[in-house]
Amino acid sequence: MARQKKTIITGVTREAADEAFATYAKNEAQIQKINADIELQCAKIREKRQVELAQLTQERDKAFDTLQAFASENKAELFAKKKSLDMAHGTIGFRTGNPKLKLLKGFTWASALTLVKKYIPIYVRMTEDVNKEKLLADRELKEVEFNENETTRKKLPMTNAMAECGIIVAQDETFYVEPKKEEQTL
Repeated sequence: MARQKKTIITGVTREAADEAFATYAKNEAQIQKINADIELQCAKIREKRQVELAQLTQERDKAFDTLQAFASENKAELFAKKKSLDMAHGTIGFRTGNPKLKLLKGFTWASALTLVKKYIPIYVRMTEDVNKEKLLADRELKEVEFNENETTRKKLPMTNAMAECGIIVAQDETFYVEPKKEEQTL
């Protein structure tokens, strides 16, 4: 579908806006009706062919298990040089995933962290982050303690303290159109 250039519309009267809303609501209702029809047809087709799909899926999974067993049992001889094997109907093989860390039996990430802190502390990450959620929650505070430097502390309104740190509270506004969901006559 070709991309349409959006035109800038100005000087719209109330009557033109009402007419546009009527067109919008009518078209929205038709779009929803067409989409509902499509979903209904898809559901009917899916229901009609459900048994066939289940049977094919079961046979495919059984064939996969057979191929996997064959490859695993003959891994040393068939996959010694290459990780794949070309066969008449395609290729089978083994893929090596990305390395990841797992815990040994009996360990948790908390216990591992304690031991890493003790034995190899250079692998402990210390992240500092602005607590945005708390700043948003406290934005209505009348005053907050503001540390200008090591020795000088003063009370400032929260919005001023945030502004001193280069932070403001912004709230975007977006336009919406919400037609009534009554049945439209076509």
